[in-house]
Amino acid sequence: MERSPPIHVPVLLTEIVDWLAPAPGKVLVDGTLGGGGHTRALAERVGATGLVIALDRDPVARAAAEQNLAGMSVQLVAASFRELPKVLEQLETPAVDGVVLDLGLSSDQLADAARGFSFDSDGPLDLRFDTTEGEPAWRLIERLDATELANLIYEFGEERHSRRIARNLIAAREQAPVRTARQVAEIVRRSVPRTRDSQRIDPATRTFQALRIGVNDELGALADALRDIPGCLKNGGRLAIISFHSLEDRLVKQAFRDDPRLTALTRKPQQPSEAEIRRNPRARSAKLRVAERVA
Repeated sequence: MERSPPIHVPVLLTEIVDWLAPAPGKVLVDGTLGGGGHTRALAERVGATGLVIALDRDPVARAAAEQNLAGMSVQLVAASFRELPKVLEQLETPAVDGVVLDLGLSSDQLADAARGFSFDSDGPLDLRFDTTEGEPAWRLIERLDATELANLIYEFGEERHSRRIARNLIAAREQAPVRTARQVAEIVRRSVPRTRDSQRIDPATRTFQALRIGVNDELGALADALRDIPGCLKNGGRLAIISFHSLEDRLVKQAFRDDPRLTALTRKPQQPSEAEIRRNPRARSAKLRVAERVA
């Protein structure tokens, strides 16, 4: 069956290309393949003599990329970016010229009703990037007690109303199973007082972020990557990371500041232009930091 082309619009694409400076013969890594936008732009510029190694845990993303990037100098790998050292060892590639990590959720994942990433989905609240590993978010809600659930929502979502949300989720699950994204979103919306920001940002955003981070161990993966990826870069190689919330950006900022193998090239994070945000509203919270491997 022919697959539809990806709908995801890559964020800060011009900036990524400028910082990583892809050129014929270079070997680059896109550690978050997603819709393949960054991978395609890099592969077009490294040409047949270069290579883009593209990693993703999501089998749907990899299957779509296999078709949409056919004929390009791209090596698709079923792995998390936290596994990059092992991937490069298997590919007999000692070091690369650059790595990009786009930590955001892709529009293609949001559009997949079966995964529950969209608040209005009647599909199961799964939220896993790789549905063959770990437990879905609905099971997490079913398993945790009120304190554990509140702590998760507060720690990973920075949600001030986490205790009320957790209590209401527990009360709801005692009446009937809480399985869908729509159910969870409606419970959260009833739990959070309406504010001016509610008109711009859905009140369920922080809770869904927390559940997604929890089931995918996203902060653990990022910490592992920040520890290990500098050792995968050639001298002068660059690491570019796009984050979408303060928890991620804080980890990246600290690593780029404290790791003696790296020198930060962006004093402050780069953010999308107003024109890009108009074209792609989901880019509005993106922050790009870039560092270079030093001898």
